Amino acid sequence: MVEAYTKVKSTNLKKDEKSMGLSAKQQKQIDDILHSNDYTDYRWIDPKKIIVAQWVRMKCMFGCGEYGHGGTCPPNTPSVSECERFFREYVDAIILHFAGKMQKPEDRHAWSARINAKLVKLERAVFLAGFERAFILFMDSCGFCKECTGARKTCDNPRMARPSPEAMAVDVYSTVRQVGYEISVRTDYDQKMDRYAFLMVY
Repeated sequence: MVEAYTKVKSTNLKKDEKSMGLSAKQQKQIDDILHSNDYTDYRWIDPKKIIVAQWVRMKCMFGCGEYGHGGTCPPNTPSVSECERFFREYVDAIILHFAGKMQKPEDRHAWSARINAKLVKLERAVFLAGFERAFILFMDSCGFCKECTGARKTCDNPRMARPSPEAMAVDVYSTVRQVGYEISVRTDYDQKMDRYAFLMVY
């Protein structure tokens, strides 16, 4: 798995190396942290290529049952323009891929919560390695609590809670396709799910 990733990563670096901000040594340092935490299915991306779009926020506002009920979901997240500014403050980013297949729709939340808890530890490991701006965007909504308070001020896990890329108005479909990942709309819950987390670094 690592060998297959390495080939993809080297191709991406040749294409994007002029726009990437971290040195090769710094990237290797983060690669080592990822590998030591058993993350191998990931790819680097220039933050300038992360697509932020108003239509993503509209999808949150109209059609998603978590709007206004999730402490890390809109309207508890920055405006679309502020989200765009956030990504521009970073020099590198990593997209992490997670694939899963649920037998029941409700199984998704427990699966996501387990992965998100590990992602918080990954963010801290990168932070402690000297990358003070390290920030993880979860692969799904937070999911740590059975009942979310719905507000940041009353969050039961404020140190662990993070938004998802979609909550930050990221067009995940268009963004991950730029680095060769496959993603499509699922028509049923028994189909494989492809979810993506974003680790922002500087």
